[in-house]
Amino acid sequence: MIAAGKPLLEIRGLRTQFFLHEGTVTALDGIDLTIYENESLGIVGETGCGKSMTAFSVLRLVPHPGKITDGSIKFKGLELMNLTEEQMRGIRGRRISMIFQDPSSSLDPVFNIGSQLGEVISLHQNIYDKDALKKKTIEALKLVRIAAPESVLRQYPHELSGGMKQRIMIALALSCNPSLLIADEPTTALDVTIQAQILNLLKEVIREAGSSMILITHNLGVVAETCDRVCIMYAGRIVEIAETFELFGNPLHPYAKGLLMAFPKLGEQKEELAVVRGTVPNLMEPFPGCPFVDRCDYATNVCERVRPTMVEVEPGHMVACHLYPKGGGWQDG
Repeated sequence: MIAAGKPLLEIRGLRTQFFLHEGTVTALDGIDLTIYENESLGIVGETGCGKSMTAFSVLRLVPHPGKITDGSIKFKGLELMNLTEEQMRGIRGRRISMIFQDPSSSLDPVFNIGSQLGEVISLHQNIYDKDALKKKTIEALKLVRIAAPESVLRQYPHELSGGMKQRIMIALALSCNPSLLIADEPTTALDVTIQAQILNLLKEVIREAGSSMILITHNLGVVAETCDRVCIMYAGRIVEIAETFELFGNPLHPYAKGLLMAFPKLGEQKEELAVVRGTVPNLMEPFPGCPFVDRCDYATNVCERVRPTMVEVEPGHMVACHLYPKGGGWQDG
């Protein structure tokens, strides 16, 4: 088991809901999660399971008409839910940074890279001297292994490749030495070769900076290469948390088992990959029991009526499933 450091981010009972004309959508339904110092945690799940909404909630950037309706978010012991918007602006970027999915939509096309990077550094580090600011921007680009940084500072986003733009976004996120970096599908828009380069870069710069990272993805292969622990989400809830190698070798929740069976393995030939049957439940309709019940081959009556609690089956390996009662192992039938 990997030795855990001090808790950096502690999320307890987090509930985020969207109030629509058609009804209320519960995007996050009681999330409990701890991220430790100097670790990388992967959050995995299907589209719409709540991965990105977890990140937006931590930063208190839930889009309208969404709202955090319950729960606690503590960062280094500081309760973020009690902070004013002005105080949160001091947290975002400086202490918790985020890399978004599409770098092209995150960079302003009418300003060059030097202006955009310089504005972020100036804002969060209170550096206004022109020469000192330029030195800091060059250091930020060198951090993400960009050759000829002075030339790149003069370029505009449309002059850069997708991989280069993502490096710029990583430089922007790390320019203020945050304690926590949240990377939301950072390689989605990139081809496979560039994806590998960006993931390796993230691992290197996080280790060098001594920061922690939350990596949000639907790709189990990305998690296997990058993260110390993995959190499996389904329908707004966390269903399993374990160290990465432990989860890949011994998945417990039926949903996690299904995800791994559907993931192609190197050297293994199959005519067809396994699929997780059925569809994600409607988050506008409350379900008292397990949200996976209609897709689960092991579901019983209790799964429909009672919400499963998170239990520790092995040291550091947690699962929310009635097949694993507290203090026991798999209970079939």
